Amino acid sequence: MPILVMKFGGTSVADLGRIANAAEKVKREVERGYDVIVIVSAMSGKTNELVKWVNETSPFYDAREYDAVVSSGENVTAGLMAMRLQEMGISARSWQGWQVPINTTSAHGAARFESIPRDNIDAKFAEGFKVAVVAGFQGVSHEGRITTLGRGGSDTTAVAFAAAFDAERCDIYTDVDGIYTTDPRITSKARKLDKISFEEMLELASLGAKVLQTRSVELAMRYKVRLRVLSSFDETDETSGTLVCDEEEIMESKVVSGVAHSRDEAKITLFTIEDRPGIAAAIFGPLADAGVNVDMIVQNISEKDYDAAHAGAVTDMTFSCPVDQVARAKKAMEEARAEGKIKYDELIIDTDVSKVSVVGIGMRSHAGVAARMFKALSAENINIKVIATSEIKISVLIDRRYMELAVQILHDAFALDSAA
Repeated sequence: MPILVMKFGGTSVADLGRIANAAEKVKREVERGYDVIVIVSAMSGKTNELVKWVNETSPFYDAREYDAVVSSGENVTAGLMAMRLQEMGISARSWQGWQVPINTTSAHGAARFESIPRDNIDAKFAEGFKVAVVAGFQGVSHEGRITTLGRGGSDTTAVAFAAAFDAERCDIYTDVDGIYTTDPRITSKARKLDKISFEEMLELASLGAKVLQTRSVELAMRYKVRLRVLSSFDETDETSGTLVCDEEEIMESKVVSGVAHSRDEAKITLFTIEDRPGIAAAIFGPLADAGVNVDMIVQNISEKDYDAAHAGAVTDMTFSCPVDQVARAKKAMEEARAEGKIKYDELIIDTDVSKVSVVGIGMRSHAGVAARMFKALSAENINIKVIATSEIKISVLIDRRYMELAVQILHDAFALDSAA
């Protein structure tokens, strides 16, 4: 039988009624002739509750016990979903990560997949079982301990199973009915996309779009897993939602496919650092060691000589990172200076910025995207603080108070409300 992977997020299994609704969708796919692997998240809000209990019990907790606690939410959902399917006459069995087994690294709280053997689940399908309900977000380490994959890990679990079992497709059921050109809460002109390429979705996910977890898109692109994002609250068919697929499946695409935003960014500048080989490594090495997720980087090239207090050429280095990582970034830079690894005169932090990006595979073959973007922002007197580009994206840092306006005007500038 062909295999289909179906993943249901927390809002889709928030209570028994929604679990029953999700089970109806699974039953429909079984009736269409599929053997189905269902990946479930914990009920909405349960993981946050479990994390809260952990922090209240032990602020400096053992990561292995953290995983043992927070993974339990998915176990509950998997069991309830399997029971519901059985009540509907569908032969189903629930699976925890260690039972599959989902083999991962031992990085508790941020584990990565190593292998998903098919033998156990294939054996159950061969016995006549039609549905395997797998607890998402979790696995088992070499030591036999429960591991978790980090928040949003159930998306990654679903894609990994689709790759391991050569599934025809991986359907991600959530509380939205697909991928939009931008956040519909910011502009009512946002349009649902029928298809989007892996590369575009990866950029949008990494730039702030919350529909899919970034690691899940990376995995789907690597193993060519066709993803479909659709609503668990609407009636669905084979054409519902948005298909995330290879670029070759998209006959013709607009120059820009979407506008993404990340509200809580920070800009950090180191002034008058040494302009010498190795200075970037001396700065970003300690930041990486501190777990700071650096994004946009700008170095100002300067031929200016040091004054009497210095001994060579100087430059400035600016980078962005999430606001909640600013304290770690500042500490890492101050420690690096104290240890003599870097020298700088001043460290300036701006925590009142946001990132806005335009993304599209059509940018590879069309000129003038940057000019149109900058002209649209200039017309509204929105000042650009930092610019970063790749082959299919342009990102800018701007004052946070202009973020929603910038998203709206860029959506209009590239006529994203129109499919043509």
